[in-house]
Amino acid sequence: MSNFLISTLPATGHVNPFLKTVANLVSHGHNVKWHTGSEVSEKVKATGADFIQMVHTNDIVEKTRMAESKKGIAAINETMISLFVNPMKGQLEDYKEIIRSFPADVLIVDMCSLGAMMFNKLGGPVWASVGINPFRTSESPTYGSGKMPPDSYLGLLNNKIANWIGEHIILNKTTKAFYNQSDLISPGIVKKDKTVFEYLLSPYLHLQGTTPSFEFPYKNIPKQVHFVGPMLPPQQTDKNLLPKWWDELKNGKSVVHVTQGTVATDENELILPTIKAFANENVIVIVTTNNPDKLKGLPSNIIVDRFIPHSLLLPYVKVMITNGGYNGVKEALANGVPLIVAGESEDKPEVASRVAYSGAGINLKTGNPEPNQLKQAVLEILNNPSYKEKAKMIKKEFIEYDSSNLALSLLEKLANTKKPVY
Repeated sequence: MSNFLISTLPATGHVNPFLKTVANLVSHGHNVKWHTGSEVSEKVKATGADFIQMVHTNDIVEKTRMAESKKGIAAINETMISLFVNPMKGQLEDYKEIIRSFPADVLIVDMCSLGAMMFNKLGGPVWASVGINPFRTSESPTYGSGKMPPDSYLGLLNNKIANWIGEHIILNKTTKAFYNQSDLISPGIVKKDKTVFEYLLSPYLHLQGTTPSFEFPYKNIPKQVHFVGPMLPPQQTDKNLLPKWWDELKNGKSVVHVTQGTVATDENELILPTIKAFANENVIVIVTTNNPDKLKGLPSNIIVDRFIPHSLLLPYVKVMITNGGYNGVKEALANGVPLIVAGESEDKPEVASRVAYSGAGINLKTGNPEPNQLKQAVLEILNNPSYKEKAKMIKKEFIEYDSSNLALSLLEKLANTKKPVY
């Protein structure tokens, strides 16, 4: 029996990938405490882990969203500093306080905790990182470009040069802030031979929430990186959650589902264009949004609701339209549902490019598609069975990669050996 300390931002995309793994750790007799924000405390407690309130690392999510609303290189650095560098000291203080009464064998984080790295260097436990966004190396296309992987040596070289410029020149202010912060904590503890982003990946163990069929074909992946499957949250099967209109899904019409996730709330970006594209068409459009009351007087084939468990809805869906949230896309693929992706912010172009590369969907390469673009993309998927076939292949591989048990085995090995898990 080992002691595991989890630390994540209190945001859906950071918490959900951990839920089944944490529940599995608890069910196997391990002691687990989860350090995060109070807004997700009920999710944490449902896993059987003990909830520990963030004290010195609160408001990270809100501050980062505020920074992300700005534009330009200065704003990018501000976002990176807000997300990664500024919380480091507070994270470290929280971990030190927790460890006094809970001697953790392993600290597990969501790649947003430089505090875990620093704590380890100062004598704290070994740590594991969990990839909640598409995996990246120096071979990857420039972040946010949405490009496909290179198919030639020249393309690979161009990517490496562009990534070096991005991390060492464009985002140099972020790395300098990290070095300054680390020196204030403990002078000289961090060698100044890497960028800040290289310190986010644990040298002991990294669990990447995907499988090879839904990632680019990298030639050089660090030995401690393990693809462990989609790391999706527990499936909801409670039929009491079904809305009154549910039987309409069984009338034989193709079902198109459109969602913008939990963060992007501007209906003009994706939801309204989809409604315009399919108003009064011979399909059922299921819209999920945080603001259903804004959408009134719609045609009868357009159904709007606040929340429907994907585990219940997706078996009926022929095509899912999304702005490219990593977890939502993987949920669709876990149900064999092909996708249309239209997203430009955060890591969404990265997700969209992997959907297109896998053959399981279409990347519209915009965050504001026109109704006709959406209609043509949906017709392409409905009339071309290859998209569905590729989505079903990924579904099969997702099932073969039993995420929570793979993660359990690797984390137990790290806890027992305290050495890198290759």
